[in-house]
Amino acid sequence: MDGVLVVDKPRGLTSHDVVSAARRILKERRIGHTGTLDPLATGVLPLACGRATRLVRFLSASDKDYEATIRFGLTTDTYDVTGTETSRCDRQPARSDLETAMAGLRGHYEQVPPAYSAKKVGGRRAYEMAREEEPVELRPVPVTVSRAEILRFSGDRVTVAITCSAGFYVRALAHSLGQTLGTGACLEELRRTRSGEFRIDAAASLDALQDDAEQAAGWMLPLDGLLSWMPAVRLTEEGRLRVSHGRAVDRGGLDDEPGTWVRMLDEQGRLIALGQPGATPGSLHPAVVLI
Repeated sequence: MDGVLVVDKPRGLTSHDVVSAARRILKERRIGHTGTLDPLATGVLPLACGRATRLVRFLSASDKDYEATIRFGLTTDTYDVTGTETSRCDRQPARSDLETAMAGLRGHYEQVPPAYSAKKVGGRRAYEMAREEEPVELRPVPVTVSRAEILRFSGDRVTVAITCSAGFYVRALAHSLGQTLGTGACLEELRRTRSGEFRIDAAASLDALQDDAEQAAGWMLPLDGLLSWMPAVRLTEEGRLRVSHGRAVDRGGLDDEPGTWVRMLDEQGRLIALGQPGATPGSLHPAVVLI
């Protein structure tokens, strides 16, 4: 069973829990998610199934949309409400100050991941070190926030819409916002509404998929519809045979730019490989073969 199943992850489950459930329902062992959601978070969790698991690195590299509710006056060690409280106050921000602070969190900058994260430090997960109260020093990571706008504000809470690059921590944004405003803050709710080309309106709930492999398969997005943002070249039957043996083919007139990935399609338009510029000018090398 090859393709992507977009699940609307419920609150309280880990991303691995959802993968395990999908493996049981679909009876498919080759399943992996394309971007972790914390147990607190809900929303779009694309699951790559079968041969689509070879495409996870491309599917997870796209930007994301979130709706986040941030609570002021409370900080925790995990930067969200599931963590241990580290401070509390009664101060609430003025809307004008909040808008100024939000503007400062847009753009390109470096973000320090939370100590309670899956980042590795010396081969160990940061959250494992944090739980054992060991010092955790994480390097800042380049991130981009192209949208951060206020949807609702009630004084002690704000709900914001965020569009950000892969690898961005909304928990860290909540913490930074509280620091800037002098109130302290933590993430209270988080919902991912888009992950790259996958949107919440194409997501199925786990309840809808439970114990019904045929119904679950009906939600599957096929390989041929994936990575539509990449340029594509259609191959002859001879080209398909060459690709199946890992041999280069003609680029078919596409620009020969280093680092560019190209979808390689057969005569029927089926996705059979992803290619990059080959060793000789005008050639395309199949770097990820799906047949």
